[in-house]
Amino acid sequence: METMQGLKRTHMCAELSLQDVGKKVVLMGWVQGRRNLGGLIFVDLRDRSGIIQIVFDENVSADIFKKAELIRNEYVLAVVGTVASRAPEAINDRMKTGHIEVKASELRILSKAETPPFYIIENLDANEQLRLKYRYLDLRRPDMQKNIMLRHRVAKIVRDFFDENGFLEIETPMLTKSTPEGARDYLVPSRVHPGKFYALPQSPQLYKQLLMLAGMDRYFQIVRCFRDEDLRADRQPEFTQIDIEMSFVNVEDVLEINERLMAKIFKDVLGIELQMPFLRLPYSEALERFGSDKPDIRFGLELKNISDIVAGSGFKVFADAVARGGSVRAINAKQCADKFSRRDLDSLGEYVKTYRAKGLAWIIVTENEIKSPVKKFLSDEEMQTILGRTDAQPGDIIMIIADRDDIVFDSLGHLRLELAKRLNLIKKDDYKLLWVTEFPLLEYDEEEKRYVAKHHPFTSPMDEDIPLLDSDPLKVRAKAYDIVLNGVEIGGGSIRIFNTELQQKMFETLGFSKEEAWERFGFLMEAFKYGTPPHGGMAYGLDRLVMLLAGRDSIRDVIAFPKVQTAAELMTNAPSEVDAKQLKELHIKLDV
Repeated sequence: METMQGLKRTHMCAELSLQDVGKKVVLMGWVQGRRNLGGLIFVDLRDRSGIIQIVFDENVSADIFKKAELIRNEYVLAVVGTVASRAPEAINDRMKTGHIEVKASELRILSKAETPPFYIIENLDANEQLRLKYRYLDLRRPDMQKNIMLRHRVAKIVRDFFDENGFLEIETPMLTKSTPEGARDYLVPSRVHPGKFYALPQSPQLYKQLLMLAGMDRYFQIVRCFRDEDLRADRQPEFTQIDIEMSFVNVEDVLEINERLMAKIFKDVLGIELQMPFLRLPYSEALERFGSDKPDIRFGLELKNISDIVAGSGFKVFADAVARGGSVRAINAKQCADKFSRRDLDSLGEYVKTYRAKGLAWIIVTENEIKSPVKKFLSDEEMQTILGRTDAQPGDIIMIIADRDDIVFDSLGHLRLELAKRLNLIKKDDYKLLWVTEFPLLEYDEEEKRYVAKHHPFTSPMDEDIPLLDSDPLKVRAKAYDIVLNGVEIGGGSIRIFNTELQQKMFETLGFSKEEAWERFGFLMEAFKYGTPPHGGMAYGLDRLVMLLAGRDSIRDVIAFPKVQTAAELMTNAPSEVDAKQLKELHIKLDV
C-alpha cells in the first residue's frame, strides 16, 4: 500500500463547487462506487462532507488508469486532480457536487478493503445487530454521520449558550459513593480499599448541589451517567445529560432560561422559531386531559371524565369502577365511524388490555341512531349526557374505559397515541414543547411499604403543602417540572431543599432513620450547616433530545457506540470475563 508522504489534503470532497473550477486539489476518502466505461473510469469518492466524482482518463495517463482499474468499494484513496465542470448532460442535481468533477492526475491507494457485510448507503434496511457489530462501518453511512454531527452541533450550542449566560462548566467525579435510591448503581471495586466499592454516578445530583454551597452560583456540565436498569429503545446503561444548577432562583427563573436554551437550539439547528413562553400544565391537569405526565399536544383526542354521569347507571362495570374510587373516562375519535370496523374496535380493545384495562367500551354516533354494546344498560338521559360531555356529533366514535384512575389514565393515554398514529394526525415536522409542573412529591411503594420520592429526596415541596407531610403526604406537591417534546420527556428538575430541618423531615417521611440518612447523605447534611443558598436546576437527556431533532425513533441512532437491550456492546463483546489475576488484585472471588 502507498502512503500520504508528500501529499496534504486541500479540501473535503463536498466542499468544492463551481467556484473551484480550474483549481488543483488533493482529496482523500473512501470509494463509494466505481464505473468503468472503457477508456474512462468514474469513482465516487466519499468523506464525511459528502461525495464527489473523480474521473480517470486513459488518454491522460495509462499508468494511473491501470491503477484505477484495481479500485473497489471502500478502498481508501488519495487523489490529486483538477476541478472541472461537468458536461450539461452529465449534471446530477441530486448531488451537492453534481455540477463538477475532479479530473485525476495522480492516484494513491492508501488502503484496500474487503467487501463490507452491508452497503454503505443512506437509509439502510439492514439488521440492527449486524450494524452494531460492525458499527465503524455503520458510522460511515451518510445518515449516521449526520446524526453524530448534529449531536456535536447541539452540544456546541449548549456550551456556548451557558457560557454566555454566566454558567461555569465544572466536572464532577465518575468514581463516587453508592447511595442506593432509585435505579441500581454500577459498582467499581477498589483495589486499595479491599471489600469497598465506588459507584458510577446515576447523575451528578449531590455534587451539583454542593457546587451551589461552594458559591459557584451557576453550573453546567455535559456529563456521562450510569444506571443498571432494564433497557428500552430510549434507554442506555450509560447516557449523557445536559446538567444545570443555579443559585438564588425560583421555578420561573429555571424555566425561563431553559426556554431560551431550547429556542436557540431549535433556531440554530432546525431554523424553527419557538413560541415562548411554553405551555405549562400542572401534573394533575396533564393526566386529566391527556392521560399522561408527558403528553403529546400535537393533536386533540383529549380525555373527558364521565364518572359522575354513570356512577348510578345500570352498567355494573361503570358503576362499580366509580364506587371503588376509580373513574370512567372517554375519548371522542371525531368523524371516525367509517374508519374503524368492528374488527378494528376489537383490536383496540386488545391494545388497551396491554395497559391493564379490562376492555374498551364504545359508542358510535350516526345521523339516525346510536350503536353501542353498552346502550341497553344506560338510560336515554345518561347516553345523551355522555354525548354532550364528549361533544359527540354524527360520525364520531366515543371510546370509554372504566377502572382505577392509574389504569384509566395509562390505557387511554396510550390509546390516544395509537389513534393518532392510525389516523395520521401527526405532522413529522411539527414540534410542540411544554412544561409539566406541580408533580406529586411522593409515591407509595406497595412492595417496600413506604413512601418514595417521585423525583429524588432533595426535591423541595411547595411551601403551602409542607404541613401535609405529617397529615397527608401523597397530597404534597413538589417544586418540580419536566420539559416534554412531542410526548417525550427530554428533561426535568426541581427547586431543591436547602433547609436542614426540612431535609431531615423529608428523609423521615421516606422511612430513613436519622442514622441511615447520615450514613447515606451525611456529607450533604454536614455541608448544609455552613450556609446553603436556595438553589435549583434540571437535567436533559442529550441522547433523547438529539434523537427527536434528528427525526429518529431510537437513541441508538444518535450514539456512536451504543449497547443493545441486554446491555451488551456487540462490536467489542463487552462485558467480558477478566482473568483470575485481576480478580485477585481486587479481592473478588466469583461464585456463580
